[in-house]
Amino acid sequence: MNGDHQVLALLLFGAFVAATLCITSRVSRREQGSPEEFYAGGRQFSPMENGFAIAGDYMSAASFLGISGAIALVGYDGMLYAVGFLVAWLVVLFFVAELVRNCGRFTLADVIASRLRERPVRRAVGASSLVVSLLYLVAQMVGAGGLVGLLLGGTSESTRSWAMVGVGALMVVYVSFGGMRATTWIQIVKAVLLMAGALTLTVLVLMRFHGDVNALLESAAERSGHGSAFLAPGLKYGGDWAARLDFVSLALALVLGTAGLPHILSRFSTVPTARAARRSTVWAIGLVGSFYVMTIVLGFGAAAVVGSDGVRAANTAGNTAVPLLALDLGGGAGSTAGTVLFAVVAAIAFATILAVVAGITLASSASVAHDLHRALRRPGSRPRSEVAVARVAAVGVGAVAIALGLLARDLNVAFLVGLAFAVAASANLPVLVYSLFWRGFTTRGAVWSVYGGLVPAVLLVVFSPVVSGSAESLVPGWDFHLFPLQNPGVVSVPLGFLCGWLGSRLSAEPPDADAYAETEVRALTGAGAV
Repeated sequence: MNGDHQVLALLLFGAFVAATLCITSRVSRREQGSPEEFYAGGRQFSPMENGFAIAGDYMSAASFLGISGAIALVGYDGMLYAVGFLVAWLVVLFFVAELVRNCGRFTLADVIASRLRERPVRRAVGASSLVVSLLYLVAQMVGAGGLVGLLLGGTSESTRSWAMVGVGALMVVYVSFGGMRATTWIQIVKAVLLMAGALTLTVLVLMRFHGDVNALLESAAERSGHGSAFLAPGLKYGGDWAARLDFVSLALALVLGTAGLPHILSRFSTVPTARAARRSTVWAIGLVGSFYVMTIVLGFGAAAVVGSDGVRAANTAGNTAVPLLALDLGGGAGSTAGTVLFAVVAAIAFATILAVVAGITLASSASVAHDLHRALRRPGSRPRSEVAVARVAAVGVGAVAIALGLLARDLNVAFLVGLAFAVAASANLPVLVYSLFWRGFTTRGAVWSVYGGLVPAVLLVVFSPVVSGSAESLVPGWDFHLFPLQNPGVVSVPLGFLCGWLGSRLSAEPPDADAYAETEVRALTGAGAV
């Protein structure tokens, strides 16, 4: 891209950043001192607003950049991400949304602690929520680095690193000054922009092939270099037994992980009633479902128009497939129309990243201030303002996310999010299910369930091919991998459920039948809900 085109792209970036900072500034003039206002926006959002915000929170860089890139590189097998991310919402709709809204206040730990001893539960669930959020944040940082590096005409390490630093600084500003209200409106604006951008590109791809989907798929297979195998299952997950088991593991993590994501669960506290939470989920499913259908078209479109080799040359993980597709659909790198379309799509993708990191950072700071700080505070010590602690925590979370993003900058963002889903499904989902549906659940069972899923999931990732043992690993010069799978879900998710059951059975503390009855009534009827 020449200098004039880069200026145009940067102006579009600047316009969105300025608009979001304006939203944050206006919202910050309202009273943000109470936890209810800071964490939940005063619980005043309508189901439609919250549905758009949930969709904006969920349609991350992994969705827009990573899934399309994975499809452009490995074809059919890349679609697993789109299918898994969408099917996961059925679990949220039928088993989570209303019950969490009735039983919780701001965080996942509120739901669990409503019937168990508070301090150990908050320590465990707060720690697991923080780990999940950091993994999710790393994926957004990696997407930002690759996107801005491509936009500025280079993929140098320094360019990508400074892009991650800039995203980290902006997310801290959004959360610290605007809280949930600013974050929600940024996500709503981003969801509208993202749906409009994805729809425009989808129409242009179909027009390129005169509406003939078969021609699109045949061209994608031809330019992929894999022929008909590109359109059949098994290109990535069809090798030995480990590859097939990795497929099962990833599918399990994607389908079950959404119900354990802290930043998604916290969105149900922003509406006034459980019915509104359920209607919000229906809105989100409609938006998310439509979007994932379009990402499939864009992925195969990138393979057909740009070519898998062209996608891989710009970014080995495929994270820049959609912007490259936009550039080609507009007429190529030398055309003004192509560059404008490229810049618009890149700006939308950047907006996607900013909105998602704001939501995740808010959930992370809530885990630190509302859960960990309360659980670790010494009895009798002078309490500090919870909102002030949350704002300080946002700065710390941003710094850690930047550091981890720099380390993982060469991995596919959809793959990184898959790891976050695996940890969420292993550590957060079992304790949530047991707390809502099992009368015999105890505090020891809750703690064992969280750590029994969290620790194995993290350790299996550390000793997997993701970290060492191959040219694509985080540390390619080392080989200390012991676990053959890239995603730990098939092992760590059952372990989380098993440890929760075993801890409850071996607990000296008898289950509190009255507390469970109260939780059951509140979850099903909303009586006593905050």
